[in-house]
Amino acid sequence: MNPVNLFDLMDDYDTEKECREALAEIRWPQGVKCPRCNGERHAYDSERYVWDCYSCGYQFSVMSGTIFHDTKLPLRKWFAAVLLMVEARKGISANQMKRTLGVSYKTAWYLCHRIRAAMKDAKAAMLSGILEADETWIGGRQKGVGKGKWRDGKTMVIGVAERGGEIRLKVDRRRPTKHTVQTFLRSVVDPNVDKLYTDEHGAYEDFVDGERHEHVVHSQDEWVRGDVHTNSVEGVWSLLKRSVVGSYHQLSAKHLQAYVDEFAWRFKTATTNISSETR
Repeated sequence: MNPVNLFDLMDDYDTEKECREALAEIRWPQGVKCPRCNGERHAYDSERYVWDCYSCGYQFSVMSGTIFHDTKLPLRKWFAAVLLMVEARKGISANQMKRTLGVSYKTAWYLCHRIRAAMKDAKAAMLSGILEADETWIGGRQKGVGKGKWRDGKTMVIGVAERGGEIRLKVDRRRPTKHTVQTFLRSVVDPNVDKLYTDEHGAYEDFVDGERHEHVVHSQDEWVRGDVHTNSVEGVWSLLKRSVVGSYHQLSAKHLQAYVDEFAWRFKTATTNISSETR
């Protein structure tokens, strides 16, 4: 598929009818089906852009049950918003979306979060092979905070990176105990993982047997020992924090998982594109 720029998008989908036809083709490539009963017999009202299902009587549109459901905003602005978000390497703020689309901040914020919800990979496969796990803290700096208190006001993000592959990230507002960390690991890591590399934090101990788990001791300035390191997952943290500082400036703990999901989608897409370009 050829890349699409904003001008191509505006030329190809400049009317509501064209946008809805494009969505219908993507959603129902084998023909329109009722979202409720999967029926294929229906009548179409071209003035209201809705179908009436003959089987169950449900009235639906191409936007029913999607991120566009119940929207009052023209679809061409939705399409532009999606393009802006997927093309922004470090993300795009609601304020920038507001200025670009000429909508209110509330509308821009709503757009961005609905698109982020669609980026969440609910059926992601378990990670395997050689993995690195670590945690980081997101939040503003606090002046005058003493030693041992620097994490107050910050939110933890736990991550697992598959070397040369995908990542899984989870926001957890608790401390990195063995329970919180390993509950997350069990949800994203294949039990038969080849290797798990971490730092010396005790929360990772005994997740896999000793032969498959090795760690570096950062407290003793040990960062790499042969193949044992956490450079990949730490690189993920560096990119994530640059996105926060450069695009969003500050994030609330309440919505942090949505931004983390967007970042994971962007990372996966970039990795896939790089892999395809090197073949």
